[in-house]
Amino acid sequence: MKHETPWSLTFRYTAGILFFLAFVAFLFYARDTARSLVVAAFIAYLINPAVVYLANNTRMSRSAAVNIVYFSSLILLVGVPATLAPIFYDEAKVVFKDLLDLTSQLSAMLMQPVQAGNLVFHLEEWGQSLAQLQGAITKPLPKDALHLLETTSVGVLWFLVILVAVYLFLSEWTGLRERLFALALPPYRAEIQELYRRIRRIWMAYLRGQIVLMIIVGVVFTVTWLILGIPGALALGLIAGLFTLVPDVGPFLAAIIAASVALLEGSTWIPLPNFWVAVILLVVFFVLMTLKNLLLRPLIMGRSVHMHEGIVFIAIIAATVLEGILGALLVVPVLATVIILAGYLQRRILGLTPFENDGDTQFVAPPEKVNPPRRGSRKFRLLEKARASSAHASESPTPTGSTRGKKNNRKKTSP
Repeated sequence: MKHETPWSLTFRYTAGILFFLAFVAFLFYARDTARSLVVAAFIAYLINPAVVYLANNTRMSRSAAVNIVYFSSLILLVGVPATLAPIFYDEAKVVFKDLLDLTSQLSAMLMQPVQAGNLVFHLEEWGQSLAQLQGAITKPLPKDALHLLETTSVGVLWFLVILVAVYLFLSEWTGLRERLFALALPPYRAEIQELYRRIRRIWMAYLRGQIVLMIIVGVVFTVTWLILGIPGALALGLIAGLFTLVPDVGPFLAAIIAASVALLEGSTWIPLPNFWVAVILLVVFFVLMTLKNLLLRPLIMGRSVHMHEGIVFIAIIAATVLEGILGALLVVPVLATVIILAGYLQRRILGLTPFENDGDTQFVAPPEKVNPPRRGSRKFRLLEKARASSAHASESPTPTGSTRGKKNNRKKTSP
């Protein structure tokens, strides 16, 4: 075309706003599709380092590396659950039966008035609610069978969508990322790339560290319960690993479930009453959780997002209630991403430079937080001495030129 008429500034802004509103509406009405794509992107993100390693350290192309990693992961995804399903089903059935028996006994206890001295507590409503909940879980209505079949069929279709999307993200992510960068104007492209680098570092630090922590906790507790002879060790270990996502509350609930099974079933080889087996289990559980919090978690999550524990706790609980396990796993890096974007916009709006000089330290715990020195140790004394010297240096005034001159004069005049 010989004559090109550029769009006016008003029309460009109007078109951009309309496009953004249409994108938001698409995400709202196709939120199930967006959720499946998020899951697929998350899986592709986790296995992408294997693709990068094969492509960089061998002579194969990226497409070949993607095929090897993708189909190997698919075989593991199908083969491992198919192998462990019979064992896990039997053990989960034992755990589920024990929990139902415990709730039945607790419901029967609550049906009776509880007397403590001269006070009488009537908790019959709690007992009735617990009995109704147990009945709703154990006696599904026949009319729900068709709904269950429909839900299962839809879940299989979404699973196929996720499989295809994972392969698409793995094979096309490099080109897709460059095209996304190209959407920004050339003067701002370096800022967008720096923003992406900071966000990517957060996700790498948190997600992989959290998954490694879950796997280690699950394996350690499974082996521990097997050694103690607790029935349903595999199911209880899996519960402990998953509940690691929720700080404080998750391990406490996992301990209650494991102690309930030990209280009703006992041990297969420890010649003690069930009560003492449950006590031993709780002691071992809290010892292992203490070691995890003091040693394992700082080592694995030391370069993770560094936010207040109360904020992390509230965010994980809210995400667990709203979106389940996936929400609990993603909410912390999403929250850290929002903080980074808000900081970038704030500095741009105020006319400052887009980033502070903290690219390597933002959301990274300092060494004394990752591996705190013990009080009284040499490392602790050196750290306290360094803090005292820095505080003294900041408080002491810098000598001016006149005082330095007086000192020099005194030195000259002195014999």
